[in-house]
Amino acid sequence: MTTASRIIALTFSLFATNTALAKDFHWPQGQEAAVSLSYDDTLNSQLDNAIPALNRHGVRASFYMMVASPVMAERVDEWREAAKAGHELGNHTIYHSCSRSKGNDWVKPYNDMDKRVVEQVRDEIVVANGVLHAIDGKTERTFTPPCGDVETSNGNYIPAVRDLFVAIKGDNEQLPDNFATLALPNGQTGDELIAYVQQAAQQHQLINIIFHGIDGDHLAVSSEAHEALVKYLSDNKDTYWTDTYLTIMTHAKAQLER
Repeated sequence: MTTASRIIALTFSLFATNTALAKDFHWPQGQEAAVSLSYDDTLNSQLDNAIPALNRHGVRASFYMMVASPVMAERVDEWREAAKAGHELGNHTIYHSCSRSKGNDWVKPYNDMDKRVVEQVRDEIVVANGVLHAIDGKTERTFTPPCGDVETSNGNYIPAVRDLFVAIKGDNEQLPDNFATLALPNGQTGDELIAYVQQAAQQHQLINIIFHGIDGDHLAVSSEAHEALVKYLSDNKDTYWTDTYLTIMTHAKAQLER
């Protein structure tokens, strides 16, 4: 099976534009591309396996927190330490609502995005930001929509929450068409993950890789594959700038808005 067929590419062209890259656009040290490693859903295996590997290799990443997860409350001190180590605690809502109409039968009826309204989703996201602020003291962060589902019963909620974040993964309103790509790994080897980064860097300025479980939990990637990718990125800092999505997008927006 090829690398491409084993990677579920999720290109969320929610609000794509044809904005051209500034002629003098550059990453901090002239790297070819930026890489954002992110981890969704507030999972034990992220604390147990992902963060130690990232810290060993001096790589910073973004963790998108589902505030209602018991792993949030039970291990809050460890999440606080992760933030102190330079990792971003991003917003992933409180309850991780998704659309049941898209085949997500596991979504509880009261968490069905199809039945929510924009105002309700915004209120939940505001509360989640408050909880995260109590953990890390930060006032700026980024957001990832659970399941990529952004349509409520009365419309798309993304425009109503843009003002709350530096950037939203998948929301390309202010970015060039070829600026970012999103990929969800599903059991790849380290070699395959590295090959994906190398290939994507030839076509995109920014590579987003969205992990969930690392050697455990759901949608898991092995610790060996994950560490191989992290080590590769650490060993190739001149080619790839790997940092939190907050840091990357703060830099990118400043470059694009000049």
